[in-house]
Amino acid sequence: MSALVRIRLAGFLRTGRAVAPLLAGLVTLGILYGGGRAQPAEAYGVSAVVLFPVLAWQTKILLDVEPDVQRRLAQVTVGVARERFAGLLAAGLAALVTVAVALLFPWPVGGVSGPVDPGDRSIPVGLALGLWAHLLVVPAAVALGALASRASAGGAGYGVAVLALGGVGAVVLGLTGSVAPWLAPPLMATARTTAGDAAALTVLGLSGWALAWSAAVFGGYLWRRRAQG
Repeated sequence: MSALVRIRLAGFLRTGRAVAPLLAGLVTLGILYGGGRAQPAEAYGVSAVVLFPVLAWQTKILLDVEPDVQRRLAQVTVGVARERFAGLLAAGLAALVTVAVALLFPWPVGGVSGPVDPGDRSIPVGLALGLWAHLLVVPAAVALGALASRASAGGAGYGVAVLALGGVGAVVLGLTGSVAPWLAPPLMATARTTAGDAAALTVLGLSGWALAWSAAVFGGYLWRRRAQG
């Protein structure tokens, strides 16, 4: 299965499909951090929100690179379950690389403020919360991108609709006062938490929420894959 993961990643890179989401992510982060400095935790919380649709789109592109015939051959060779898991694993690894870029990006461009005094712990706390916020986004974005992929959605139009609805819905349903926040991953709630007091119970609760939402969407993806054959 590791060979299949490498093949997926190699196809994603060698065909140049990785360039578009990377540029989109860099432009988005450039606009975000171009407005002035912010505390690391607050900046990273918003960064995780704006990266969500980028990572979902990146996942869709990666999964769509493989031709349908090659995907069916892989299913015969390694089995259906391993073929599907290999694609998700490859997408997850690519997402982690993008997250690493996002975590490093604000420092050389002056997008975050440094410590005010020697005892200020805003930097290590901000880095920890920022890492948590971005890692929380990865499974949700990979799940949405997988659901929007050609093998699941069945067509380009349906895939774009899934991405658009998922990306917009994650923000709209995550606003304060939303009637159904549980229908979306906790992106906005995570951003509010990183900007305020991040209590341990809140962090655990949001982590569980994100994992449950991701599991539900992954389940939808696997169901669609079975339906599509």
